[in-house]
Amino acid sequence: MRAVFADQPGEPEVLRVTETDDPRPAPGEVVLDVVAAGLNRADLLQRQGFYPPPPGASDVLGLECSGTVAEVGEGVTGWSVGDQACALLAGGGYATKVAVPAGQLMPVPAGVDLVAAAALPEVAATVWSNVYMAGGLRDGECFLVHGAGGGIGSFAIQLAHARGARVFTTTGSPEKRAAAAAFGSDVTIDYREEDFVEVVHDHTGGRGVDVILDNMGAAYLDRNISALADGGRLVIIGLQGGTRAELDINQLLRKRGSVIATTLRSRPSEDKARICAEVVKHVWPLIEAGRVRPVVHEVLPLDRVADAHRIMEAGEHTGKILLQVG
Repeated sequence: MRAVFADQPGEPEVLRVTETDDPRPAPGEVVLDVVAAGLNRADLLQRQGFYPPPPGASDVLGLECSGTVAEVGEGVTGWSVGDQACALLAGGGYATKVAVPAGQLMPVPAGVDLVAAAALPEVAATVWSNVYMAGGLRDGECFLVHGAGGGIGSFAIQLAHARGARVFTTTGSPEKRAAAAAFGSDVTIDYREEDFVEVVHDHTGGRGVDVILDNMGAAYLDRNISALADGGRLVIIGLQGGTRAELDINQLLRKRGSVIATTLRSRPSEDKARICAEVVKHVWPLIEAGRVRPVVHEVLPLDRVADAHRIMEAGEHTGKILLQVG
């Protein structure tokens, strides 16, 4: 098969497409003929040497893909050769074939083409597991998501809006503010020009928001706590703003607030299977009804993987960047 490796840490130029052995399905696994793979910020960090794959995972980059079932391993039920699927991976997506635990395989939602389906697994699993399973966002509550223009942000806005939350977003350009509003954001905030804490308080009568999905980490910690309502939940999923910050525990206590930090990639396969099952149950019907959709910025061929990384690093895209593999 053809696959993308980063032989050494560095800029996008270190990525190379090379031939390697085809994967074989272990018991409980399925091999997909990959049609498309989605880019994620974790891929950039892995290429730079900051985020190695978890033990036992493929060294090939790529945390999500779509394709057609090529082989079914021992003990797998519910999947047959020729079935179309999308998959949540610990690695291996930037390749013409990938082996994946069957529990991390999901059917392609009706109405979504197979290439666009590669934009769904990571964002859907991340948003559902963090905003709903961990953060417990409920109908009628207020929700703030940072980074509204990216794959996770664009999906989180749509899903929270479709499920009845009041959605606040931060973003850094007029174009992305307009996109966030089109996705369903009720209040869009330009973080370059406005203090999101002040805007949140202005629009909630000083109450704050119930759930925050944060990709910044240290840089936003204190202000995120200030933006929380009583009983609010801050869910941290990224460290783009650093790893260390002071926490005013007294403020957190007064609000009876929670700070939750999670990762998806390193979770046991059993946990990922449970998340995928919930996504299919709760999220796929909204996609099939047209209330949530995959947002694809650009699709590039596998040989242009370095260009795809450059586009993502520039940060001017809205939605997902995909690699067309097959």
